[in-house]
Amino acid sequence: MSAQDEVGAVVDAMYAMISGPKGPRDWSTQKDVFTPDARQMRTGVDAEGKAWIKAMSPGDYARDVAAFFEANDFFEVEIDRRIDVLGNMAQVWSLYEARTAPDDATPERRGVNSIQLYRDPDLGWRIVSMIWDNERPGVTVAPF
Repeated sequence: MSAQDEVGAVVDAMYAMISGPKGPRDWSTQKDVFTPDARQMRTGVDAEGKAWIKAMSPGDYARDVAAFFEANDFFEVEIDRRIDVLGNMAQVWSLYEARTAPDDATPERRGVNSIQLYRDPDLGWRIVSMIWDNERPGVTVAPF
């Protein structure tokens, strides 16, 4: 399997872990996707248009979204991807749509995940950081 295929499999596992019908998620696969000290960073703007960021560990993220996933069907569907690999690091640009069902014709929102990975000599590729933002007026995304 090529490095790009291996990196892609980790990204696929990340999407599978957070997507599903309402109810709890199986967070046990976080150890197969993220390094223990990874950071997941949600960004956006407040009502006045001022940028904000919320940085979380994998455990913090799971706790942050638990109530939302418990009450809502949520599927984050990747619609385009670009992977760049150099040695033991990889960068993935992943365009996604959030939906209440995988085959919804109209997504709830779209955005981009910027995902950085490290190739651990014993464990393989793992996400060390990811930062994301969603489309909004003045901010649109296009396929890569």
